[in-house]
Amino acid sequence: MKTVIFACVHNAGRSQMAAAYFNALVKDGRVRAISAGTEPGTQVHPEVLEAMKEIGIDLSNAKPQLLTQELAEGAETLITMGCGDKCPVVPGLKRGDWPLEDPKGKPVERVREIRNEVRDRVQALLQDRGWV
Repeated sequence: MKTVIFACVHNAGRSQMAAAYFNALVKDGRVRAISAGTEPGTQVHPEVLEAMKEIGIDLSNAKPQLLTQELAEGAETLITMGCGDKCPVVPGLKRGDWPLEDPKGKPVERVREIRNEVRDRVQALLQDRGWV
């Protein structure tokens, strides 16, 4: 099974949304997504939980996790979330960067816009790779 890692610094917003969308859209088991961060927070941002719950994706049990070499083993692709110099690097993986605004502390209306941009990017990635 191919694995895509969505990563950012705190793994509490954008990368959580991306992995959740990815896994919700891929049904055949050929590929999966995980999310991780270089300095994981303690929980997924409440505004992210709310925005994702609105569309039927429950992240209440999601926990930020550290991006480790062990976690990255066997992965094919690393997509970072526009975190600049703090974005993780994992040698040997295909890499992409999505310059997305951090939803932390934003009004839910703005978080919805970020959520929808994440969805559009995930859908484009799935189409591009032939995973849908």
